[in-house]
Amino acid sequence: MASIKVSEFTNIPQGKLGLIALRGSETLAQKINDAIVACRKNFEIEHENAIVFDGYHKDSYLINVEFPRFSTGEGKCVINDSIRGYDLFIIADCFNYCETYTMYDLKDSAGAPLQVPMSPDNHFADLKRIISACAGKAKRINVIMPMLYEGRQHKRSMRESLDCAVALKELEAMGVENIITFDAHDPRVQNAIGIGFESVSPTYQMIKALAKAVNNDIKFQPENTMMISPDEGGMGRCVYYSHVLGINLGMFYKRRDYSKVVNGRSPIIAHEFLGSDVEGKDVIVADDMIASGDSMIDVCRQLKALKARRIFVFATFGLFSSGVERFDEAYAEGYFDKIFTTNLIYTPDKLFQREWYYSVDLSKYVALIINALNHDETVSPYLNPMKKIQSYLQRFHLK
Repeated sequence: MASIKVSEFTNIPQGKLGLIALRGSETLAQKINDAIVACRKNFEIEHENAIVFDGYHKDSYLINVEFPRFSTGEGKCVINDSIRGYDLFIIADCFNYCETYTMYDLKDSAGAPLQVPMSPDNHFADLKRIISACAGKAKRINVIMPMLYEGRQHKRSMRESLDCAVALKELEAMGVENIITFDAHDPRVQNAIGIGFESVSPTYQMIKALAKAVNNDIKFQPENTMMISPDEGGMGRCVYYSHVLGINLGMFYKRRDYSKVVNGRSPIIAHEFLGSDVEGKDVIVADDMIASGDSMIDVCRQLKALKARRIFVFATFGLFSSGVERFDEAYAEGYFDKIFTTNLIYTPDKLFQREWYYSVDLSKYVALIINALNHDETVSPYLNPMKKIQSYLQRFHLK
């Protein structure tokens, strides 16, 4: 069987491919499914009738699952399709706050059943439910969690919980073999477990999206464009961007008031800039997420005060947890020109109506990773797409 070849893959599939979408992940899962279906239609297969390729070509790889709840709010998971022998990929968006459930006889102000929004804790509980329902039936269980649950609580700085490591150890104990996430707040948290863990960065897709959004009106050259890290924690990400783009790097560091603690953290007094002159240059600010947005807006405001030409923001995850209105105001003030986030987590419809917002579709990228893992092939080209970026930039500079 080692001679069986599927397109560029040299290994046979680990098992029949199955995709499971948790509540709130259905849209992304459907796009990933469609990309896999389209991709596999073009695969050339030797010995296509071999039993290892049974069910290889399908119109859908999505598994039918349900997450009913009792009147108390307690939940469970029900799998309606056979998964025996499947190589399962569970897609979990733990940050979709628009999914709701009802409990007891609680009513809202209009007398209708009160819709309780699902928190990340609720989504993670559903993830564990689906894993337990698959136990002993699936050949392998992989979890694709684009934004890592409790990823910001990855270390202790005082007597506090270590939620991310505990959650990862739970998944490992339940039999998960691979965890795929994107732009983990601190990838070193993987040291808590002994199973496959990959933190993927959408560098290539962000660069392409920026070029498209400005109609190729940008020059990736040190005298024209500069990379900025909004804090010390994002330096590794921005060093990679500056290296592949061949541009200079600057950073802000957060000056905090360590005499106070607000919501578990010392408040930020100011953002101080370290780097060369940004006057007249296009600036790219890259971070893993935008939460409330206060820090990002302050960074953009200071860069504009330093006379940066245009300011573009890359954020893998756009939470906008304090609303988008403050970004409307900042955009009107000219603090930034465009914000790019991915479609890996829930994005409210109102964002797509904003002139300053650009959504970067990563469904095809995730589909490529799933295909490679299903064939037990390396995913290194997706983790470090250096050659792909360099090839793109060569073509870009010839335009």
